[in-house]
Amino acid sequence: MSLERIAVISDVHGNLTALEAVLDDIAARGITRILNLGDNIGKGPRGAAVVERVREVCEINVRGNWDDFIGAIGDDGPVEMQWWRDELSAGQRAWLGDLPLSHDLTLSGRRIRLFHASAESPHVRVRFRHSDAQFEAMFHATEMTGFGPEPTVVGYGDIHDAYIHSRDGRTLFNVGSVGNPLDEPTPSYVILEGVLDAAELAPFEVRFVRVPYDVEAEIAVSHSLGMPRTDEWALELRSAVYRGRMAS
Repeated sequence: MSLERIAVISDVHGNLTALEAVLDDIAARGITRILNLGDNIGKGPRGAAVVERVREVCEINVRGNWDDFIGAIGDDGPVEMQWWRDELSAGQRAWLGDLPLSHDLTLSGRRIRLFHASAESPHVRVRFRHSDAQFEAMFHATEMTGFGPEPTVVGYGDIHDAYIHSRDGRTLFNVGSVGNPLDEPTPSYVILEGVLDAAELAPFEVRFVRVPYDVEAEIAVSHSLGMPRTDEWALELRSAVYRGRMAS
């Protein structure tokens, strides 16, 4: 019985320094398969470079909410949104907008479904403190996911808050954020380990990994490029406190 290890990343948000640190850690563990749950751009300064990197190294890229809406930002949009839009090429914006919304695989007899935010839409958020109904809905087969068999394990990103919750024979986990973690300031990703494509139950693991990186170097890049809202971005990176909470 051969166990396969797959890395799952999400929410890089233009933070190339954090992404490279995570990719280095993944490579050091001998893991070659990487799945990316989206939100490659926005908030941070190097979305274009991140897009090219994930296109190069990720086996699967799933569309996040930022990836989905960035191409629709008009010249009358907020200044910072225009900056993040224009930092990308037209081809990159098109690539992001064409990404799939979910991805399924089987590992150690478990049907695993991965998407950015929820089974309904990359724009519908399910937080760490979710209701029973929200937990149930994450496992539903929907128009977005396709109407095949429902999964027994679901992984997602979006909320920048890593956790795992098992109930009634099903497991829901959030991989956290590579580029903008909001639970602690250290980037997070997940390793899935099990027997690939096996219909029978076998050893299975969901492992959370935290990877430190040079936060100040990335903040310095943001300042040097003149990115709007850099000060708010810097506070989030240093403290893992969402800017909306700082203002409240």
